[in-house]
Amino acid sequence: MAEVDINGIKLARGKVTEVNIVISQLPSHTIIDLPVYAFRGKEDGPVLLLTAGLHGDEINGIEVIRRLIVEDALMPDKGMVIAIPLVNVYGFIYNSRNLPDGKDLNRSFPGSANGSLANRLAYILMNEVVPLVDFGVDFHTGGSRITNYPQIRCVLSNAMNRELASAFGAPYMVNSNLIDKSFRKEASKIGKTILVYEGGESLRLDEFSINQGKAGIRRLMQYLEMKNYRERPQVSVVLQQTTWLRAKISGIFNCFVEYGTTVRKNQPLANITDPYGKTKMIMKSPNDGYVIGLNNMPVVNAGDALIHLGS
Repeated sequence: MAEVDINGIKLARGKVTEVNIVISQLPSHTIIDLPVYAFRGKEDGPVLLLTAGLHGDEINGIEVIRRLIVEDALMPDKGMVIAIPLVNVYGFIYNSRNLPDGKDLNRSFPGSANGSLANRLAYILMNEVVPLVDFGVDFHTGGSRITNYPQIRCVLSNAMNRELASAFGAPYMVNSNLIDKSFRKEASKIGKTILVYEGGESLRLDEFSINQGKAGIRRLMQYLEMKNYRERPQVSVVLQQTTWLRAKISGIFNCFVEYGTTVRKNQPLANITDPYGKTKMIMKSPNDGYVIGLNNMPVVNAGDALIHLGS
């Protein structure tokens, strides 16, 4: 890789280069840029992409990459790290998962140059950045009121996926099929391996998830021989299947277990009561497994997803 550039800006060896790609502008004519940071080592090697904030209200991944930048942890000895701490600038400004056009960016890939705002942003990412990379980690959190225990999601039947996920070493490694029009699936179509890291809840900073994400990136860079961080490998619990336990009745949700814990078949996990003490329903685990996600809402409706179990 003699000469390489992003958006016409050359990336020099041994340097960090900030590239600001113009996405669009607000109705006020204020320009909105996509800041991309390229950390290029002095020697050739793998190119690792780190992205966060595809959903603008998912803050933990943004903080993972920000802290790694501030700590000067992303400059490799070999290869290059391309870091985009905040992809969906619009959603971030408005504390929103989506863009102003109402679309989910992570369901808008590969995008188009003349489409909706979400499609244009997806197109820029796929055409200006993704062709340069070999591997990537895309950071996400649970949705509104949902907390995810730190986990890497990938297709476990894919040997490269599993190898890189094992190197990352999140507490859980979850089998997750590719979703149509997602960043991960479209990148895979052109031979790029993207892992998805999930940790914490939207619009909440979760120190445990942030620290697990930082350590995982250091372990991954070490495994790819980009830099030696002397990180010890961490063995992940492999989960081939997951299921959400849903509320059978509406009421007040009292959970007995914490996320990240092991549960046994028929173990009581929670109850749902009415406000008047007349009704109580016990939720039991249908099988042995692990709690990898929890709904934090105390007042729930029948059908709400409450406890995410992996097995």
